[in-house]
Amino acid sequence: MSAYNDEVWPYSMKIEDLLVEVIEPSRVQRHIIVDSLRQLGIREIEEFESAAPALDRMRLARPDIVMSAMHLPDMTGTELVAKMRQDPSLSDITFLLVSSETHYRYLEPIRQAGAIAILPKPFTRSDLQRALQGTMHYITDSLTDPDQEEEKLFEDMNVLLVDDSALSRKFVHQILSATGIENIVEAADGAEALRYLNERMFDLVISDYNMPNIDGLELVEHIRHHSEQPTVPVMMITSEQNENRLAAIQNAGVSALCSKPLSYDIMKQLIQQLVADIEI
Repeated sequence: MSAYNDEVWPYSMKIEDLLVEVIEPSRVQRHIIVDSLRQLGIREIEEFESAAPALDRMRLARPDIVMSAMHLPDMTGTELVAKMRQDPSLSDITFLLVSSETHYRYLEPIRQAGAIAILPKPFTRSDLQRALQGTMHYITDSLTDPDQEEEKLFEDMNVLLVDDSALSRKFVHQILSATGIENIVEAADGAEALRYLNERMFDLVISDYNMPNIDGLELVEHIRHHSEQPTVPVMMITSEQNENRLAAIQNAGVSALCSKPLSYDIMKQLIQQLVADIEI
């Protein structure tokens, strides 16, 4: 029996409708993950020890969610998600990493490629539940039209999306599209973003922090002090952990900070809050 009811999960798609692919070389860890998913009501679960057969299966039966370990027999989780994002038929499948890995070298590419969550080993039931809730909201919003209130909020909204990673831009673009935002201009770095800001007006700027040429901090400072639209809300997306750098971003006048991996629910709420504070 599902752990959710209609009051908690008021969406047309139910958690029991999900198809989840679990990729984990350890039989014990795989059993723990699968058992946790079943306790939350998920019935359709396919298990794999390595990535290659899982990729082949994805192309035949497209899962809603892929949950993978970092270290697999034939490739890393980083390489797996990169292959998925490069394949048009798999590029928008939600990816959850389940790993005890803490090394920046492994985790940063996963964050950039658009993992919707990174669950620790061992994870708690509430950790998994939060990740699945955000995933379900993302999938449901992607498949359904926004309600009238949201449609009015987003239909004329112009967003500038700034990130030097094409994979990261694509993932954030998908999130924005799922919320109902259609007018999205992409810039590969801060310098390109400034050119767009000189050409047209935007209702929201969403920027990465670490970028070449002009980084996120410099971009915010320029917007606030030297642009024709100094009050435009700026959401900064970052995996930065250094408190001094984060403080510098906030002091520069950023409107909101959003940590990687991105939470769909949190990002949507922040966009709604920022948009509600401006006239569109």
